[in-house]
Amino acid sequence: MSIRRLLAGAAAVLTLGACMVGLGTAPAADALDNGLALTPQMGFDNWNATQCTSTFNEAMIESIADLFVSSGLKAAGYEYVNLDDCWALPARDANGNLVPDPVRFPDGIKAVADYVHSKGLKFGLYSSAGTKTCNGQSGFPGSLGYEQQDAEQWASWGVDYLKYDNCNNDGTSAEQRYTTMRDALLATGRPILYSICEWGESQPWTWAGSVGNSWRTTLDVTDNYSSVLSIYQANIQLGQYAGPGQWNDPDMLEIGNGGMTDIEYRSQFSLWSMMAAPLIIGSDIRTATPATMAILSDSDVIAVDQDPLGVQGTQISSVNGLDVITKPLANGDRAVALFNEGDAAATISTTASAVGLPKAAGYSIKDLWAGTSTESAGRISAVVPPHGTAMFTVHAGGSWQTLPPAVHTGIDYPALYAGAPPLVEAGVTTTVTTVTGNDGALPASAGNVSLTGPAGWTVQAESPTGFPALPGGRQQSTPWSVTVPAGTPTGSYTLHASTSYQPGSTTVGYDLTVYVVAGQPAGVSSLGDDQWISSVNGSGPMERNTSNGAAAAGDGKTITLNGQTYAKGLGTYAPSAVRYYLGGGCSTLTATVGLDDERNSSSSGSVAFQVWADGKLVTQTGVIKRGDPPQQLSADVTGASLLELVVTDGGDSNISDSADWAGAQVTCA
Repeated sequence: MSIRRLLAGAAAVLTLGACMVGLGTAPAADALDNGLALTPQMGFDNWNATQCTSTFNEAMIESIADLFVSSGLKAAGYEYVNLDDCWALPARDANGNLVPDPVRFPDGIKAVADYVHSKGLKFGLYSSAGTKTCNGQSGFPGSLGYEQQDAEQWASWGVDYLKYDNCNNDGTSAEQRYTTMRDALLATGRPILYSICEWGESQPWTWAGSVGNSWRTTLDVTDNYSSVLSIYQANIQLGQYAGPGQWNDPDMLEIGNGGMTDIEYRSQFSLWSMMAAPLIIGSDIRTATPATMAILSDSDVIAVDQDPLGVQGTQISSVNGLDVITKPLANGDRAVALFNEGDAAATISTTASAVGLPKAAGYSIKDLWAGTSTESAGRISAVVPPHGTAMFTVHAGGSWQTLPPAVHTGIDYPALYAGAPPLVEAGVTTTVTTVTGNDGALPASAGNVSLTGPAGWTVQAESPTGFPALPGGRQQSTPWSVTVPAGTPTGSYTLHASTSYQPGSTTVGYDLTVYVVAGQPAGVSSLGDDQWISSVNGSGPMERNTSNGAAAAGDGKTITLNGQTYAKGLGTYAPSAVRYYLGGGCSTLTATVGLDDERNSSSSGSVAFQVWADGKLVTQTGVIKRGDPPQQLSADVTGASLLELVVTDGGDSNISDSADWAGAQVTCA
C-alpha cells in the first residue's frame, strides 16, 4: 500500500472546494496594502528545531544571523530571522507590557533586533490572537485585547515580521481577531510583514488577502513525509488565492531536522517553491550538513519561488500518485515539477503543450537540481525515485539546437506487486533492466549504459551496452544479472545506472534503493523487536515497544490502552505505515489496537487500523475513537512475502492520533 493510498483513505487536513484554476489566474482579493511580501517571504524560525528548550536564546538567534551572512543564505534571498513562542515571561508587567525573558534574552528584544539589522537582515517575533500563546497548558501572554499596545511595543523594538498564532482565542471570530491586529500594525507606521497562523480553520484564503501577507492553510507540518504529502495535497488546490503580497502558507521547511531523506527534503523544497510558498527554514542551520545547505540555497529552485509574476503552481495531472505541476514565470517560461508520491520509482511525463507553452520546433529544458540543460522535441519526463521530485524550467524555441538531447535513465526491478519496494535475499541472482529514453528532437549518439552495485555484488550485462545512435522518441533497454553475495546483511543498498552520450560528452544517472531482506524465523515473533523495511509516521518516528511520544526518537512511554499496559508493540501516530518482510513462511498476525493513553483522555482522536499482505487488504478495524475500548485484531497472512501495517486518521484530522499495535506478533513456520 502506498503512502498516497494511506492518505487518500483519511480525510484531508481541511475541507476544500474545487479550486483548480487556469495557469495565470489572478488573486481573488486585493492584497494587504503594506508593500511587503511582493514575493513569498524567506527566513528562519526556531520553533521546529528548538521549541522552548534552553537552546532557544539570544546567542542562538544572533549566531543564526551571522550564519545567514557567512553561509550565503542572505545572498540567496533569506532575510527574516524570527523568534517563535517562549521569548516572553509568563506575565505582563504592571503597565500591561510584554516582558522579554531575561534568562533567554538578557539584553532585551530590541538589542537582538538591532543586531539582526546590523547584518542587513530583518527581525521577527511571535504572538497569538488569543489570551495566551500555544506553548504548554498555560502558555505565555497572547495579544487578544492588547493589539495596539503590543503592536506599538514591537514597533519600538524594531520588529519587521509578526507570526500571529491561533491558540486560546475564546471562540472569537478569526477574521475579527486578525483584522484587529492588522489595523494595529498599520497604525504603528512601521512596515511589519503579517503572517497569519490560523491553521486553515476558517478558510482564511477566502478572507485574509487584505488582512495579512500570508496565511497558514493547514495544521503544523512535522518532520516526516506523510505530513509533507498531506499538506501539499491540501495547499496545491488553493492557487487562485495567492499572489504578490498574499500567499498560501503550508508552514515551515523541515529540511535538515533529520526525519526524512534528502530526496524527501528536496521534494518539500521543490513543492513549496512551485506553490509560491514562504520559505522559512525550520532547522538549526548551525549544525546543518552540506547536503542540507545545498538544498536550502539552490538558486534555481529559489528563483521559481521568488518569480515576480507571483502565480502559485497548478497541479495539471495526478494519476496513481504521479503528479505534474506547472507554474508560469514572468519571462514567459514554465516551471515544471514531476512529483512521485508513491513508494516505487516511476517515469513521469508531460508535454510542453500541456504545461502551457506555445508550439515550437524544439525546447530548452533546465534540470534545476542537476543544473544541466538539454533540448526536447516537446516531451518533459524523468525517472523519479519514490517520494522524489524532478524540477525543470522550460523555454520554447531559442537556441535549443546547441544543447544535447534530453536523455533519461532508469532501472526496472522485478517487484512483488505494483508499488512494492525492490526486495532481494542474500545469495540470490536477479535480472534487472536499465531503460534509457531520448526526449530530444535530435539523436543521442555514441552512447553507453553502465550499471554498478555495492562492493562485492556481481553485476553483468546480458546484452550490448553501447548504442551508435538513439533517435528522439526511442528507448534502449539492457538486461543485467545482479547477484547479492551470500551473507550480505539485511538493509538498504544502491544500484547506480549511468548513460553517457554525445554531443557534449553528456552523462545522466539514476540511483535505485534495493532492500536485502530475510524471512521471519520459525515460531512467534514480536514485531516490536523485528527489523522493518520502511516506516512513515504522522508525528515523530515510529517507536519500538513504547508509545509514539512526541517529536524526538525514544521519547515514548509504556504502551497503554485503556489502562492496560503492554511490554511489546509499535507506537505510531496516524497516518502511519510500516513494512515487514515475511518471506512467505508466516500464517497469522495478531495485535491489540487502539489509541494510546499518553494523550489526555479529554482530547480528541480517532484512527482506523489496516493490515495489508502483498498489496492486498486482508483485515481492518472500523474507526476507533478516544475512549473506545481497544480491539483484538487477527489477520491471515499465509504465504505473504510483504506485510504492511497501516493506521489512518479515522476520517478527520490527525490531532491526538497516537495509536498502538500493542503486542503485535506474527506466527511463522
